[in-house]
Amino acid sequence: MTRKSLLVGSAAALALVVTACGEKPDAANAEAAAEAPAEEANLPEISVSDAELEGNPFRQEWDTPYGVPPFAEIEDAHYMPATKKAILELRADIDAIVSNPEEPDFENTIVALDTAGASLNRVLGVFSNITNTDTNDTLSELEAEIWPMLTRETDAISFNDALFTRVKAVYDQRDRLGLDEQDARLLELTHREFVRNGAALSPEVKAEVAAINEELSGLTTKFGRNLLLSTKAFKIEITDEAELAGLSDDFKSALKVDGEDKWVLTVDRSVYETFMTQSENRELREKMFDGYRLRASEGEYDNGPLAIKIAQLRAKRAELMGYKSHAHYQLEPRMAKTPKGAEEFLLKVWEPGLERAKEERAAMQEMVGDEFQIAGHDWWHYAEKVRQDLYAFDDNALKPYFELGAVRQGAFDVASRLFDITLEPVEVDGWNPVVTAYDVKDANTGEHLGLFMMDMYARDSKRGGAWMSSYRNTSNINGDDIRPIITNNLNLITPAEGEPTLMRFDEVETLFHEFGHGLHGLLTQIRYSTFSGVDGPRDYTEFPAQILEHWAGAPEVLADYANHYETGEPIPMELIDKMNAAATFNQGFKTTEFIAASLLDLRWHMLTSEEAAEITDAREFERKVLEEYGLLPEIEPRYRSQYFSHIFAGGYSAGYYAYLWSEILDADGFTAFRETGDIYDPELAARLKKWVYEAGGLREADELYRNFRGSDPTIEPLLKLRGFAEQPSEG
Repeated sequence: MTRKSLLVGSAAALALVVTACGEKPDAANAEAAAEAPAEEANLPEISVSDAELEGNPFRQEWDTPYGVPPFAEIEDAHYMPATKKAILELRADIDAIVSNPEEPDFENTIVALDTAGASLNRVLGVFSNITNTDTNDTLSELEAEIWPMLTRETDAISFNDALFTRVKAVYDQRDRLGLDEQDARLLELTHREFVRNGAALSPEVKAEVAAINEELSGLTTKFGRNLLLSTKAFKIEITDEAELAGLSDDFKSALKVDGEDKWVLTVDRSVYETFMTQSENRELREKMFDGYRLRASEGEYDNGPLAIKIAQLRAKRAELMGYKSHAHYQLEPRMAKTPKGAEEFLLKVWEPGLERAKEERAAMQEMVGDEFQIAGHDWWHYAEKVRQDLYAFDDNALKPYFELGAVRQGAFDVASRLFDITLEPVEVDGWNPVVTAYDVKDANTGEHLGLFMMDMYARDSKRGGAWMSSYRNTSNINGDDIRPIITNNLNLITPAEGEPTLMRFDEVETLFHEFGHGLHGLLTQIRYSTFSGVDGPRDYTEFPAQILEHWAGAPEVLADYANHYETGEPIPMELIDKMNAAATFNQGFKTTEFIAASLLDLRWHMLTSEEAAEITDAREFERKVLEEYGLLPEIEPRYRSQYFSHIFAGGYSAGYYAYLWSEILDADGFTAFRETGDIYDPELAARLKKWVYEAGGLREADELYRNFRGSDPTIEPLLKLRGFAEQPSEG
């Protein structure tokens, strides 16, 4: 694993202090050297025998296309011994740096850290991905063991005084070393991370922080597991087809159990949103609504106590490290800088969004009259009815034009025109039969840039949502050019056998979004894995994904890829016009549900240690926060605390606002293309490629954006795209 966290990865994705792209150290020397540093750091002894490692794929060369892991050969039993062996080798790598008799310099300390732990990177690159896509009970039990184990190791590195002394010695002479830009950035980020991880703390405080980190690792892993199990446990079986009134034929076919007159509803997001929009059955909508929003909120899977404990531990850790709150710690290196800065930004969009939501609620209530009072489980359904009434536009009319293969090719064509790359399908054995793979090359030179793999369908073993991840990160040290293996994951409904995969337009945008993350990982030209690929502060890293969404709905792009799956006819311009006219409809709801979750995230993590200690009921805390901001009772936050895995099991704590913050950048950035009159403008596309997709974390995020755009972003394009342009705003 690398120092950076994955963008959308495992609940236990760890921000390790080292990256792991170097050569594998000698095994015998690794075991011998590991003993001393383990004792000094008070780490538990780890032992693994040759017999346990015999035949282990992680200890062998992978003679596979593109160096893809040999998934068919990897068994659950291989992970633990391979992890133990890799930890021993990581300890040896660190000890070799610390015990080096030569004076610390850039190569023997900073580069050595960047390349340490290669075999650990290899194991965890597979383990963290497979536990997200094809998990089982055994893997879940392994997660509960492996992630806390890794937390102990990374803390030992962060708190290694001798190691930090060497890092600081190099950093203190940085202006005299003649480093190029990438070297200097690696040194800067290495030193910064040691300091932010607590390297300068007293031994007593380090011990407290380490204990908190280990406990948090176990709690966040359990939070994610509870959510997965509670989500998969909820099912509604329908045997009377009349109860499915309003559902489209293709959606009903996808829900039907093979060989039985039975349909099964789940609360996987794609199923939930489609059902809530289409279903005429108000009672069933309410059951689905409650099933979705009450996940992981009771019984053995209740995440409420876990959320409280996680927030308390994070607040205590922040206090120990000298910060007012976890949010203050997290936002220090980000574009928003402070919790107040993030909150003030959110409220600029919240206020017009909330007013628009009230108008939307009134329009729906007018439609139903006195029959009943609009409730949360009515919003999706009646919002769609109002939209059809206002714009004569039915979202289902779009789906025949958005077949998965065509949409994927449309995204590929956009990337090819913008960035001069090619993506060709290749035969590679993936982790699941549904995975497809593509060789990404520079169109001008034919140079291999990376392998791109896509896993598009939902299944019980796969976590919900959509994300980008990697099996191998980029590195180019001493000419050893290692290119990435990047993955995109969606959770589309598997169609009935023989039927096409037809997508809602929001799913089309999601595919383009994740592909934007994928390109950020694939196109990188940074030699050090520490800041190559998907890198930068959380409120910037969504920008490369979100800007690509704008091409998905551009009329000139739709004309290329949105063809009827049966007739091949291009999408009618009339339908495009209606879709664009309706684009800002229901933005009040969409804006407030998102910002409600973002504000909830901030408030959980703005708690001081004393304030957090007083929280005893997660639902009550949540209720008070949302009432304070004036959220309409008919609107649920996009994520309630018990299933807010982004912040309690992933890397978005005090950072969920980042999606909207990045929307300032993507709206402003795409406006630049529109202003040229050519959404493929070569000069602007070249700057976007160089300063965003290729640059990783080469410079601070605001500078990277200015180098692309030529100026700082303003909020006006965001408000305009959401239909709030008439509202007063500040740049």
